[in-house]
Amino acid sequence: MTLMTVRPTISGTEPDSFEDRLDILDELDVPGYRAEIVRGSIVSSPWSKSYYEDVMELVCDQLRSHLPDGQRISIGPFLYVFPAEERAYGPDIHVAPRRISQTTSNRRDGEALLLACELTSTSTRDDDLTDKVIVYGRAGVPVYLVLDMQEEQATVFSTPSAKGYESHCTVPFGGKLPIPSPFDCTLDTTGFHAPTKTPPAP
Repeated sequence: MTLMTVRPTISGTEPDSFEDRLDILDELDVPGYRAEIVRGSIVSSPWSKSYYEDVMELVCDQLRSHLPDGQRISIGPFLYVFPAEERAYGPDIHVAPRRISQTTSNRRDGEALLLACELTSTSTRDDDLTDKVIVYGRAGVPVYLVLDMQEEQATVFSTPSAKGYESHCTVPFGGKLPIPSPFDCTLDTTGFHAPTKTPPAP
């Protein structure tokens, strides 16, 4: 998966504000790509590897019965906005109140998230493990889960603070990862590895 940093222009000038960049995201037409605002730039990343869907479904299946009332776990893409940080992310998996879907806007309140989860690619890995750790933590998102698909390990960040997250725990794929409050469960990462063989085309 590659990552493209885009500095779009409006009438020949670069966007001046975070709101300008959000407006550009509203108008982008890039089928097959997810666009976010990371470190002040609009960044687009293309299709995930096919087996990532299996991993995302394994996560959703395990966490669904542990959701607090009124919450929904979903697979992206939906855009969560963090105005104070001038960031807008589309996490691969997200837990948020059902009520936030009752709008025609494509922008969701990032501080409404209970959990954000990213599956890394070689190009997005750095942002998933640095910028997003700080932003999600400062925004008070209780749980940030990173599935490092290159190193084959899972990390959960918790205890959000003004500096980011104060706690984290990492296990290799195949291990069991404790997911803290408000979920209070264990995530079995068996089956998260890349397939050893590619099935023949039908």
